Amino acid sequence: MTRIAQEDLVDSLAQAFQFISHHHPPDFVRALRRALATETHAPARAAIEQLLVNSRLAALGRRPVCQDTGVGQVFLRVGCGVQFFRRDGAQPWGLQAVADEGVRRAYRDPVNPLRATMVDDPLGRRRNTRDNTPAAVHCEIVEGEALEVLVVAKGGGGDVKARFATLEPSDSVADWVIAQLPGMGAGWCPPGTLGIGIGGTPEQAMLLAKLSLFDPIDMDLLRSRGAQGVEEALRLEVYQRANALGIGAQGLGGTSTVLDVKLRTAPCHAATIPVALIPNCAATRYVRFMLDGNGPARIDEPPPSLWDGIPDRFDLPDAERVNLDHLSADTVRQWRIGQTLLLSGRVLTARDAAHKRLVDLLARGAALPVDLRGRVVYYVGPVDAVGDEAVGPAGPTTATRMDRFVEPLMAQAGLLAMIGKAERGSAAIAAIARHGGAYLSATGGAAYLLSRAIQSARLLAFEDLGMEAIYEFELVDFPVTVAVDSRGRTIHSFIQTRAASQRQAPP
Repeated sequence: MTRIAQEDLVDSLAQAFQFISHHHPPDFVRALRRALATETHAPARAAIEQLLVNSRLAALGRRPVCQDTGVGQVFLRVGCGVQFFRRDGAQPWGLQAVADEGVRRAYRDPVNPLRATMVDDPLGRRRNTRDNTPAAVHCEIVEGEALEVLVVAKGGGGDVKARFATLEPSDSVADWVIAQLPGMGAGWCPPGTLGIGIGGTPEQAMLLAKLSLFDPIDMDLLRSRGAQGVEEALRLEVYQRANALGIGAQGLGGTSTVLDVKLRTAPCHAATIPVALIPNCAATRYVRFMLDGNGPARIDEPPPSLWDGIPDRFDLPDAERVNLDHLSADTVRQWRIGQTLLLSGRVLTARDAAHKRLVDLLARGAALPVDLRGRVVYYVGPVDAVGDEAVGPAGPTTATRMDRFVEPLMAQAGLLAMIGKAERGSAAIAAIARHGGAYLSATGGAAYLLSRAIQSARLLAFEDLGMEAIYEFELVDFPVTVAVDSRGRTIHSFIQTRAASQRQAPP
């Protein structure tokens, strides 16, 4: 019998969530380095370079790799010979309460506060719980006398792209997976890993897909020795076909969309093949530990050599420098898709809630709290600042959520350009072209690197929205790629084209 103090589990969970906020798994960093070595498409190379610099800086600074610090997910494998107790002699908590306390301590850590994302009323007021609880807890009772724990911080950009289908036994799983990718777009911040769950019941298939994401990246080994069995053959096929789509890093094109394809299976009903697909984004964050009753876990940091040769700053020597304080429509009309820019000067911030309030004010004919004429808006909800930071990690959020607001803000308020991540929908692209504006893509998953280009932050409106309030940032050499130019041309056009062709073809 192994007796484990629940206080040790709480301490271990808090330590783990803090650790993964600023440390990528070593196999992921190595896979990114291999992707950079083979990538020839300039915008994609720049994005991967930013991800690697961000990974090094976040580890050194012990600050989040991404502003979306994720939903706290805890997977427990509890040995039958494990007994939980409380050191204070009180009645043991339930495992949900233990996990919640670990999350609460980690996300409220004053040295490295993490962004609270969870809302407690999904169909109602959607109030933020302020401490990122509750955790998502999965528990399996297994043989033995040890406690195995997998701790995951999964951002919204990856899980929101999850897919599920019940196929017929004669259907091709690979064809179905490849058909999903264009419609998933680039909001999951590739390059990353695809997790596939096959078999079981629907909920089992989703869990299999999720768990497969945390198996070690070994695609280079699999490619060198060849597939052994149908499962490895499926992994190789999906990997090759996914990268052949040309979505690339951040959806900017290139050869490295998928770093690995992971797969787990379970027996299923004879008449069906349940299939689930979940991607892991460029903010891949997880760690495992075991408890044996001898105190909290010890989480070992990877050696500094993991980032050897990666600089502590990102440079774009061929980029055009842009002064946002003197930005004109004529300058914007000269930008072309794929062009890299370094932005300096003042930019406004706004996300979903702020956009809705602005558009509601316009609809009522009321005055806006900020002047948007000739301005650029950055879609961002940063982590709280600490120390001498102007702002905490501040990477872009998915731009398509703001698509419905583009036309009124450009037509009625004079907005000139926007910064976000991933592709825009056809209506937003049409509005940008109609008003001679632009959409600029920042690298999702490079939040700490991007925050270092923000010199000051000043609250302007909607303070009650917290991280979604409107701020004015002062930028110095903030890197972006022109994703939609004033003519309505988009670097993501292949996503829309392939998505349309996939919709016309049978799954």
